[in-house]
Amino acid sequence: MQRRTFLAVTALAAAGPLPAGAQKLGVWTTLGGLEEKDGATPIDGARWYEADRPGDGMSYVFRPGLLAGARAITCDMLIDGRDVIAFRITLGEGEKGRRFRFDFGGLPQASFRVRLDLSLVDQNRWMADREAAFLKPLCGGDRVDLALVDRLTFTVLRKSPRRARWCMTELLFLPKMPDRLAAPLLPKGPLLDEFGQSTLHEWPGKTRSEAELKQRLSVQLQLAPEQKWPEMFTRWGGWKARRLAEPTGFFAVRKEGGRWWLVDPDGCAFWSAGLDCVRVDCEARVDGLEPALKWLPERPAYDDAWMEGRPGRAGARFVNFLAANFIRVFGREGWREKWAAIALAEMRRLRFNTVANWSEWEYAAKVSFPYVRPLNFRGSRCGTIYRDFPDVWHPGFEDDAADYARQLESTAKDPAFLGYFLMNEPTWGFSAELPAAGMLYTTDLCHTREELAKWLAAKYETSAALSKAWALEVTFDQVARGRWRRPLSKESQADLREFSVRMVERYFTAISRACRRVDPNHLNLGMRWAGVPPEWAVQGMKSFDVFSLNNYRERLPRDVSEKIHSMLGMPVLVGEWHFGALDAGLPASGLGHVKTQADRGRAYRVYLEDAAANPYCVGAHWFTMYDQSALGRFDGENYNIGFLDICNRPYPEIGEAAIASHERMYQVAAGEASPFADAPEYLPIVSV
Repeated sequence: MQRRTFLAVTALAAAGPLPAGAQKLGVWTTLGGLEEKDGATPIDGARWYEADRPGDGMSYVFRPGLLAGARAITCDMLIDGRDVIAFRITLGEGEKGRRFRFDFGGLPQASFRVRLDLSLVDQNRWMADREAAFLKPLCGGDRVDLALVDRLTFTVLRKSPRRARWCMTELLFLPKMPDRLAAPLLPKGPLLDEFGQSTLHEWPGKTRSEAELKQRLSVQLQLAPEQKWPEMFTRWGGWKARRLAEPTGFFAVRKEGGRWWLVDPDGCAFWSAGLDCVRVDCEARVDGLEPALKWLPERPAYDDAWMEGRPGRAGARFVNFLAANFIRVFGREGWREKWAAIALAEMRRLRFNTVANWSEWEYAAKVSFPYVRPLNFRGSRCGTIYRDFPDVWHPGFEDDAADYARQLESTAKDPAFLGYFLMNEPTWGFSAELPAAGMLYTTDLCHTREELAKWLAAKYETSAALSKAWALEVTFDQVARGRWRRPLSKESQADLREFSVRMVERYFTAISRACRRVDPNHLNLGMRWAGVPPEWAVQGMKSFDVFSLNNYRERLPRDVSEKIHSMLGMPVLVGEWHFGALDAGLPASGLGHVKTQADRGRAYRVYLEDAAANPYCVGAHWFTMYDQSALGRFDGENYNIGFLDICNRPYPEIGEAAIASHERMYQVAAGEASPFADAPEYLPIVSV
């Protein structure tokens, strides 16, 4: 193990004065194979580092309480090469104590400032905001007490197969948040060309000219009316050969002979092969990164390519290069309708039968193309009490649920509307804590805390009895109000778990009931849980018709779908999955990684057909239709996960694979054909 102080000298410049109040963490010990390298760095006071494996990094040990009065940890960084690198900062209480994790990524060839807000250790937020080239800061692990934290590690979390290389200044802690980086250093110049493509990469499918772009989009529009589903599909994309019920005019769900199916409005079997984000996607977040663009769309001609602000991100600015490319070809007026005609024709060409989540579903509704809708619970009256969990005993909660359900009024009688997702991956579901426990730490007073205290009082009658049961001195009043600062005992967890069951049941039952009142015709597709739900959350989920989950694995594990079915007695639908590669101009693969575009096609076939062969699964929706921007979307994701690129060029390899799978998925689902099984090599993911 190498132990040393941080060398803060470069050949370009010596480090300037430390920010006011900044302090050093001290000496660090090398973790794994981290290597320091000599050489000039673009950032004053930085040092080059190289790593071959995740886990390589630095370890600091210091006196407990060193960070107790600190507000932030910071450093400046720049990633060399052309791929993103993800890093992890871990704060620990002793050698075997609690651990708080802070994960983030960085754009290559653009400097950024790490700004770890130490208030995040209370775990009330899952994600901090992206800042320019500082990507997708996420919180995980345990809540920690900064008075007890005595160690920190800084490590590589994820990287491409190429050796990771970056430079960084010394990690410092400060009594206030450091300023944001005024402007990034761009040692290779702009990162995006005039079409929104990466300037750091070269690949065979890169669009080289405006003439090439115009030719492609014009031909796609000309051919759009000719794109049809195969004759075996019903007008809804169902299976003509298998009638399951009399026509009802709406989609339904049915179990027959041990096999779950969706049923189309005409009564035929339906298995949902969908694409998420069928919309003018590919927006690049550019606030703080304007110099990284070779071309900024001019206004007012390209007004539709710009967007300002977003909920929770007031200062964010976005350029949508897909929109700019369509405007460049078709002009300012009518370009979006031409995009919609091309996009839906592409869906038919590829034999997809569902316009899936986060799409411009209105275009699908106009032509009776099956679609789903996402709902969004705002809780303007009740507010939230832990991450995005609402105060479900607030007097205004039922009115908030009614407002939420009114989103369905416009589509309540549309036969092409398959169903609705209540939400997507609630952030309280990512926490290691129970919602009831998290609420105690993060909300001083709310109606749900008062209900918890009443419930405990009915069970234990006296504070002394509660204290004995919890092995912790506690009163009902302390449960009902005031910030909880002590560790909760393991003996308290049974009660908190039981009350969390009540919280989740009240939440999901109320919003599901409100949706049924507004729209009794369509399917409740659940809330897109990330994996298998914990048993304490299951009771409330019994109000769903279908359990949706986002599953980024090589396949949908059969034991997962079987367990969900055994707990809930309903089928599953995959709301998100994908595979990406690093050979098409994007700096990250996504949450599934294979080597080539051809391997993406094989991975698609294996997953889709294995899911179709699963009797508990009624559909799988790929995330997303388009690649993300190489500069990163709102949070920084920049993945090769599309069926089309930012210039509307289809990827032929995965497209041909999808056509092959979709034309045989009904035979596979019925057990008349074996699923495709020629799997590619799966690689460690490269993602932020």
